[in-house]
Amino acid sequence: MKLEIIGFNIESCIAAQRAGAHRIELCDNPIEGGTTPSCGFIKEARKALQIDLYVMIRPRGGDFLYNEAEYEMMKADIEICKKLGCDGVVLGILTLEGKVDKEKCKTLAGHAYPLGVTFHRAFDRTANAMEAMEDIIDMGCERILTSGLKPKAIEGQELIKQLIIKSDERIIIMPGSGVTSGNIVSLAESTGAKEFHSSASFYKASEMKYANSAMNEQLQHIAVNEEEISKMRKLLESDCK
Repeated sequence: MKLEIIGFNIESCIAAQRAGAHRIELCDNPIEGGTTPSCGFIKEARKALQIDLYVMIRPRGGDFLYNEAEYEMMKADIEICKKLGCDGVVLGILTLEGKVDKEKCKTLAGHAYPLGVTFHRAFDRTANAMEAMEDIIDMGCERILTSGLKPKAIEGQELIKQLIIKSDERIIIMPGSGVTSGNIVSLAESTGAKEFHSSASFYKASEMKYANSAMNEQLQHIAVNEEEISKMRKLLESDCK
């Protein structure tokens, strides 16, 4: 059983490791669902972490249909991850018809070698989940992050179960989106999943002593809940054997 936590800032990465996470998915821009973090962020996260570090390769928010310039950016970002000693990358490209872009994704996966490759929740925007899974297996990815083509993993648990059965251990199916200590055991039992993805997040208030009231803003930022991560880790170890 493994627990992956999203790291949107260095503070959260260190806290997640301290709380028992097995892997960090490093991202920027939580408002748009996660984009590629800066080179500086990747470098400092790698220095701070002993657990596995996988980096989001996504040049912008929105859909997963990318032009050639964006595709070249993805290649360049993967190269940076390799040079900085990351363990893996997280990526996904779709076609106009909602299929996995096998040619481009396979090229990116090959470019990432020997790093591991997770296909992210672009999967949840595909027209045919079983077909998409077979395409991703053929590309050589090691796992798929999915909520079962629903907004939350708990809502898509039946499809997640079917994907795990159909995959026959050829690829890891990792439920994500809305995974908490309140449902992680239920998800494990209902789907048979062995890896889980969670943000375990909350908005942390600014510690600034001065704030310009005329700006009418809350300078809060996203952080991870160490207690929640620790609780999920313990539940996986005790209740999901």
